[in-house]
Amino acid sequence: MYVRTRVPLAPLTTLGIGGNAEILAELTDPAEFPEVVALADREGARPLVLGGGSNILVADAGCSAPVVRMATEGAEFEHSRDGETVTVTVQAGHTLQDLVERTVANGLTGMETLIGIPGTVGATPVQNVGAYGQEVADTLVHVTAWDWDTGREVVLSADDCRLGHRTSIFKHSTRWTLLTVTFRLRPSKLSTPITYGMVAKALDVPKGTPVPLADAAAAVLAVRRSKGMVLAPGGTDNRNVGSVFLSPVVDRRQAETLRAEQAPVNDFPDGLTRVSASWLIKTAGFALGQTIAPGIRMSGKHFTLVADGQATASAFAAAARTVADAVQQATGIQLTPEPDLIGDEPTYLRLKQKALTSTYL
Repeated sequence: MYVRTRVPLAPLTTLGIGGNAEILAELTDPAEFPEVVALADREGARPLVLGGGSNILVADAGCSAPVVRMATEGAEFEHSRDGETVTVTVQAGHTLQDLVERTVANGLTGMETLIGIPGTVGATPVQNVGAYGQEVADTLVHVTAWDWDTGREVVLSADDCRLGHRTSIFKHSTRWTLLTVTFRLRPSKLSTPITYGMVAKALDVPKGTPVPLADAAAAVLAVRRSKGMVLAPGGTDNRNVGSVFLSPVVDRRQAETLRAEQAPVNDFPDGLTRVSASWLIKTAGFALGQTIAPGIRMSGKHFTLVADGQATASAFAAAARTVADAVQQATGIQLTPEPDLIGDEPTYLRLKQKALTSTYL
């Protein structure tokens, strides 16, 4: 394990914002995790764990708690005796993009629409990562994690993880550090049914149609690129956290009204109906490329916030509040920010009205 002090965290996040970590440890060998435990004991604080840095906002003042950058890699595929399923056990630091590409190449369905999402596999149960009709809850079997309360490694089933819409027991908790994640996938040449209109349109198929795995993945990537949601070298909209806001829940009457207005309204696996946050932002009168706060603007391709120049966490939080207030006034619907907020500067945490921490970011 490699340990450094006073390390800038901004370059380790997709948003490129934030101060220094007083202590940053990089873990590449899973066998060395006991050294992380020893570090936490010495510092008297549970570590925050950094993966791809794609869903976090780091305080301008930085982070005094130890930060561990999880860089463990590896994925083991195991076929069931009847050939009906394949379990995949993945190290927490393994990139999600690589895992999805491997499942598609191996003819395994269940994760193909998660392609193009930045970050590591260890973060996926925390957020119950999902996109375009699939989410981690669909395929998760169990995780192994270090339980800081009991001081031992534990196995938690998918039910134990209490996965919800972009949430789990790991969200905003420092109790567990995820070490491995195990999924169960199904051999198939075809994807799960395509349920999102933009992806179905890109494929030129009716909603609900399964398509070849590679075609589904390519269509999702095309849609994500059209929104500026695929990180690419030199991209002008790269400095983002993906979705700044969760898709808000709407009731049946609201859903009917919104659908009549051609809003993207979708039914989710938890049984609730949600409307696209980006559509609401557009409806509230914001324009692509519009400056919202110093160094913070709307993407040029999609209604999400991106950073430019010397942007700050405080400015990002102020921009998010401006957008949420405008949407509330225009539509009566409240937006809830999605990124995790970490660090030592309490003022900017008013974005969520309380200080939040996460075990895996």
